[in-house]
Amino acid sequence: MAHYAKIVETKVTKVIVADAAYINEFVDDSPGTWIKVSINTRGGIHYAPYSHTPDDGTPLRKNYPGIGWTYDLTRDAFYEQQPYPSWTLNEDSCLWEPPVARPVDDKKYTWNETDQAWDEV
Repeated sequence: MAHYAKIVETKVTKVIVADAAYINEFVDDSPGTWIKVSINTRGGIHYAPYSHTPDDGTPLRKNYPGIGWTYDLTRDAFYEQQPYPSWTLNEDSCLWEPPVARPVDDKKYTWNETDQAWDEV
């Protein structure tokens, strides 16, 4: 089975799973373009199924998309909407990065855009 995303202009409107031999039975004919995506691709890295372990697979379009994500034809990549104005898009991973790295510990944090800092929850 393969995964496909429907793109209208630059936005993802649907994501489906379908056998490539029967894809025409699942796609609709409303305006938009269907493109193949990989559920195992995150941040430009291909991972073994159901794991956080990179494997030798070929990453496809930087990230597995969700509804409302952007498809950038120039980058051939999917990325989420910018979560905060201060965050920048990493060109290699097409993931948004904060101006200050999140602390690495077992605590929970939320981003504080006003103070440009991570607040412990």
